[in-house]
Amino acid sequence: MQPGWYRLNGEVLTLTLHVQPGAKRSEIVGLHGEALKIKLAAPPIEGHANEALLKFIAELFAVPLRNVELMQGVQSRHKVVAITGSRVDPEFLLQNAPLS
Repeated sequence: MQPGWYRLNGEVLTLTLHVQPGAKRSEIVGLHGEALKIKLAAPPIEGHANEALLKFIAELFAVPLRNVELMQGVQSRHKVVAITGSRVDPEFLLQNAPLS
């Protein structure tokens, strides 16, 4: 059974995220309820945080930026992102998250 913060359907991985923009650096914090919490080193102004989030996710999952799509939450901290073609196990991200 998969955790609530991600779903894998074929080659498409869907993540439920809680995003905190304006942090000192971009990093995975851990779980926030049924979402993966990410701090972003980008301001929530004019889409900068969304752009930084997609780039950050593409790097984490070792896919080109074109394989990452913001599905929900353009103007919200609660976001849903779809990633296509990644071989990275989402559980690996939690193993490397800092302990709060």
